Amino acid sequence: MDARSPKAPGGDALRDAAENLFQELQEHFQALTATLNLRMEEMGNRIEDLQKNVNDLMVQAGIENSIKEQMT
Repeated sequence: MDARSPKAPGGDALRDAAENLFQELQEHFQALTATLNLRMEEMGNRIEDLQKNVNDLMVQAGIENSIKEQMT
């Protein structure tokens, strides 16, 4: 009898175990993806805050105009 046949002894149990494992892996992957997306969003917000703080410090130091002049 062919081992890939659905009638193979233990075939149903092996297939069910593989399907359960795949489902569990898929759930873990989705959870990791959600966590990664959240962390990336948080990092983006922190970068925006950092850029604002640097810009504010540059204005306080009076160097904003010289930087803009160098860029043009």
